[in-house]
Amino acid sequence: MVTKRQVLTFEEWRNLPETNQRYEIMDGVMIMPPSPTYFHQQVQARIFLPLANFVKSNGLGETLAAPLDLLIQREPLRTRQPDILYLNPQQVPGETRDEVIGIHFLEVAPDLVIEVLSPSNTRRDIESRLRDYQQLGSRECWLFSQRARTAEILDLTGPEPKSVALFNVGETFRSDLLPGFSLNLQEIFR
Repeated sequence: MVTKRQVLTFEEWRNLPETNQRYEIMDGVMIMPPSPTYFHQQVQARIFLPLANFVKSNGLGETLAAPLDLLIQREPLRTRQPDILYLNPQQVPGETRDEVIGIHFLEVAPDLVIEVLSPSNTRRDIESRLRDYQQLGSRECWLFSQRARTAEILDLTGPEPKSVALFNVGETFRSDLLPGFSLNLQEIFR
């Protein structure tokens, strides 16, 4: 028996109720992966907390964690939910509670998207994500691999995503996008 999947339009998606469930939409079809593992959540938190504190204490914009939709395109509908994203001050969509309370998704390209890769992520999935973030206009992606215990920086500003740095456990992670920010990878993957 073949089950027909419902294809969502932008208007249908926009009118869905708020949820904490993580999902992405590929060509109008809602994809709901399993919940992140405990270790995935630990790694994500060990990246998010120091990054958010650094960004806030230096007045550099805002850092947000999933689930939050990035609208890649309206037709066919395509969204992504990176594990973490960074918006520079010009990208932050509002300053007051009243300005941001009704924002259900972002239509701006975050300067930075961060993905904590699970062992189940395929190369095809990663490449698709990178193309989407690049199409949106993000400048950089950080990939943290649980299995390899590495962190990679990819430049998304050229015609193809380009690896510009790879860090291993025991090394200090740094990016030119946020000068002065660093992460101890031994601590991230402990």
